[in-house]
Amino acid sequence: MNKRVLIIGLGLIGGSIGLAISKAHKQTTIIGYDINTHNLKLAKTLGIIDEIGISLEQEVNSADLIILATPVRQTEILIEQMAQYKFKKSVIVTDVGSTKQFIVSKAKIFREKGVTFIGGHPMAGSHKSGVVAAKAHLFENAFYILTTPEDVGIEHVNDLKEWLKGTNAKFIHLSPQEHDRITGVISHFPHIIAASLVHQAETFQNEHEFISRLAAGGFKDITRIASSNPEMWRDILLHNKDELLHLFNHWTSEMETIRKMIDNEDGEGIFSYFSSAKRFRESLPAKAKGAIPSFYDLYVDVPDYPGIISEVTGYLALEKISITNIRIIEIREDIYGVLRLSFQSEEDRNKAVSCLAKHTSYDTYYG
Repeated sequence: MNKRVLIIGLGLIGGSIGLAISKAHKQTTIIGYDINTHNLKLAKTLGIIDEIGISLEQEVNSADLIILATPVRQTEILIEQMAQYKFKKSVIVTDVGSTKQFIVSKAKIFREKGVTFIGGHPMAGSHKSGVVAAKAHLFENAFYILTTPEDVGIEHVNDLKEWLKGTNAKFIHLSPQEHDRITGVISHFPHIIAASLVHQAETFQNEHEFISRLAAGGFKDITRIASSNPEMWRDILLHNKDELLHLFNHWTSEMETIRKMIDNEDGEGIFSYFSSAKRFRESLPAKAKGAIPSFYDLYVDVPDYPGIISEVTGYLALEKISITNIRIIEIREDIYGVLRLSFQSEEDRNKAVSCLAKHTSYDTYYG
């Protein structure tokens, strides 16, 4: 019997989940619904969805699985709207948002309709956005967190895992609070820190005109995530308010600790502080996918002459190695003439190293 999957929100995540489900469940019809009609038509043209949903209520009525692949604020609104509709008896509703306590609590309004809601958060992404960047293997080997209200049984969680088996993700079952605390530490709070560092640099730019030029290297690298979507991060931070306020208290204490070391000229303490941070960071998995997309960058020392960029990219093009971004770094730790190439995967980056070693004598190194 043909099953119907409704995906609301046709972006990178929604589109990729659609492709993964289609790959694993051949007798399934994927219906897309999005307020952006261009996204819908594009998804249909690319074969990401089978049908374009016209009436949200009608599609909700007939769906066996409903995936809310929208920003958290829109997910909240959709839950309230959908609670007025009728559902199939065995339907499962899930989302993909990076906050869970607020959404899972809001979804309790489905209970009186007998609808099973399971919060979801696939911890993978890309530096490209939009449905055109969707790919079935986006979540492969990534952690996919599932969170449930207390009254949802494990059999329903297993049903959702079966639906999502084509993602080839590693599923983890956490409580909504555990999820929000963990993502607060490894994703939400780091975005706050990155934005704060940028604001600090902007403030000092008024006093020192060279700050923006000197910040073009390492500073810009470590604050990349500050370029994330402001609307999305506004809603995430407000949804995860309690956990973030707790982290602010801890961070204040952490900064006071290192401030006192500097004030007291405690060289041994400073050394130990950085040494222990270095050890922990180096113990983190090198290839695992996490809450913040990995950057696969390659730095190339190049001579300064016209045509050098087209020369390097030309060699890569010959071997069909795709570049996602390219930038010339004027100053990077006193090294001049550095080309930074960004790739979609570690595999592409490794291929680029071999390619450039074969065709050039330029030094290459990872960031």
